[in-house]
Amino acid sequence: MESGDGLVVRIRPRRASFTADQLRAIADAALRHGNGIVELTARANLQLRGVTSASHGPLLQVLEGIGLLDSDPNVEGRRNVVLSPFRSALDAELADALYKRISEGPDLPGKFGFAIDTGDTLVLTDTSADIRIESGRDGLILRADGAPGGQPVTRESAVAEAMRMARWFVESGGVEQGRGRMRAHLARSNLPFATTALPAPIAPEPIPGQRSDGARITFEFGILHAELLVKLADCAPEIRITPWRMVFLPDRALPQLPGTITVPDPRLKVYACTGAPGCPQALQETRALARRLAPMANGRLHVSGCSKGCAHPGPADLVLSATRHGFVVARGAKAGAEGPLLKPQDITEETLHKVL
Repeated sequence: MESGDGLVVRIRPRRASFTADQLRAIADAALRHGNGIVELTARANLQLRGVTSASHGPLLQVLEGIGLLDSDPNVEGRRNVVLSPFRSALDAELADALYKRISEGPDLPGKFGFAIDTGDTLVLTDTSADIRIESGRDGLILRADGAPGGQPVTRESAVAEAMRMARWFVESGGVEQGRGRMRAHLARSNLPFATTALPAPIAPEPIPGQRSDGARITFEFGILHAELLVKLADCAPEIRITPWRMVFLPDRALPQLPGTITVPDPRLKVYACTGAPGCPQALQETRALARRLAPMANGRLHVSGCSKGCAHPGPADLVLSATRHGFVVARGAKAGAEGPLLKPQDITEETLHKVL
């Protein structure tokens, strides 16, 4: 993807997991072929920034050499599968089967994705996904995003039924001009599968720090530099990428590394995209403003450089959407919502209270 600082290259790890050796190779490649900046995405991927047209080919050779490329770019583009970082053997088994079926399945839109979340506690309910394989009351449930209930499935049938739902989405007109999401499609179409009514699950707030199952580490705005990536690789043989701008080191003690956040912090509730000038579509600088507003954030704060809302696609308690003349401010809304306009220098806790 073109950006203001060069190409952005997204790396989709299988099972949302890297080995330590893979991370070291990625860090070296980020320095050699990019500007050394590495980003965590909301779908448990990594992004390398500052890649040039000349360095893109050598970077892909590195990624292919460490087993991170699919043989077919179109298949890789459809391999949007988010797993719980605290996954079980069942999660890994379902993911591997889903990867294979996706490569043989329909041509899905680039943002269309799957989630596998079969633990005792659902943790991915706030993560963007169109088809979900989840734990239900009495076993596994297949849930279409936007549907009030789920379809009971088994370990053996879950992936096949997920792909049947994906085919229905395509064949029933869910894709228009290469785009489409399940929730929007269900607003105008009826799902032709029998479902069981289920209460809407609520995901626990992801918190960094030491836990009984390992260490959880996060970073301001999900950004780290290649040198820090190497230090993380030195801490554990496996590093799992989460959709919460956080990494999980299974069965490891919490390392004390510079540039990490390992305790609850106001910045964890703040979302900000690259902004101007790093993104050519951004109309304002975002991260310095988000950093300044973090201490006053009451709930989730989203500072978006345009109306697309890439950093946080869902609603936030407070969202600031950039325009050429300042930021439109709204409560409980997505980026691009209507509201009063403020100039960046005029945005304070006092002015926000006045206009909202």
